[in-house]
Amino acid sequence: MKGLILTIILAIVSLKSFSLTWDEPWQDKVITSSEYFILGKILSASDSLVRVKVIKTFGRNLQEEIIVINAFYLLNICSSSGGHGPEFHMDDIDSCYFFLKKNKDEGYGIATPTSGFAALKDGNVYATYRHSYHQALVPVDVYENTMTPIFNYYHNNQYDQEYVKKLADIYLSKKPAGLKESEIDVFFMQHAVLESIYHLKIAGYYEKILPFLKEKENFHSQVSAIRALSAYKTDKSRNELLTIISENENSGFVKIMAIWSLRDLNPVDMKQKLSSLLSNASTEPNSFGGNIMDSRVCTHIPNVKEAIQELITKL
Repeated sequence: MKGLILTIILAIVSLKSFSLTWDEPWQDKVITSSEYFILGKILSASDSLVRVKVIKTFGRNLQEEIIVINAFYLLNICSSSGGHGPEFHMDDIDSCYFFLKKNKDEGYGIATPTSGFAALKDGNVYATYRHSYHQALVPVDVYENTMTPIFNYYHNNQYDQEYVKKLADIYLSKKPAGLKESEIDVFFMQHAVLESIYHLKIAGYYEKILPFLKEKENFHSQVSAIRALSAYKTDKSRNELLTIISENENSGFVKIMAIWSLRDLNPVDMKQKLSSLLSNASTEPNSFGGNIMDSRVCTHIPNVKEAIQELITKL
């Protein structure tokens, strides 16, 4: 089922053991820390090295025709056992988009064994807009025309928002889609649009974002809407986020997303209101959930009380 893409690692990538764990970076950090964004065909792959033919570059041009990927540029290891280090698992991927960083010596790196790339299969891309735990399956043209401006935005290059705006006009005018098979394709497009608004800080869609914010049955749409609100530095947006943080029925993870979006809006005038939430704020641990044998299991997410206190301290 396509919906499984949202909660598992790339279906065509397998992690062989729990012997190595790491703190998986969010997609904005993956992109910001990279130097190149390319589409490549995998010529050969082993645990330690991947040879790639460069098919297409986006943003900064990569001159080489054949490159070697042999490192990881954002790998923050939490635990290690079993005698082997981080490995590539791309044996059965034919073509793939990569966010690359040039090594000091030879070759290039991707972010981690599970991030910094998006596999292409049957005309669709296993795309990460938020975090590798939460992926979407989108057509090639959608991926390239949304991710290219996002890459350029983070690298201070010129970029065009028009393609994303056209998608937003179409898909944010539809009701929030669920995860049923009959709705999943629309859901993926709405996910891509809302996350693109977050990355590119696109104005003009505040009212259309609100129905997704209220869609509490669909955790993923609610989180994307929360993140998209960080593009709107208004009292309305700040108050919506504060309400989410205050409501008991929201999960700890959802509240953390709201706290982080509110942080981006520098809510100095809300310092007292935030302080009033501290005494009853949850200290329960938060995580992405999923399989405890997943190597990304130590990805750090603070508890609600920690996140509120951190925000207050910065104000």
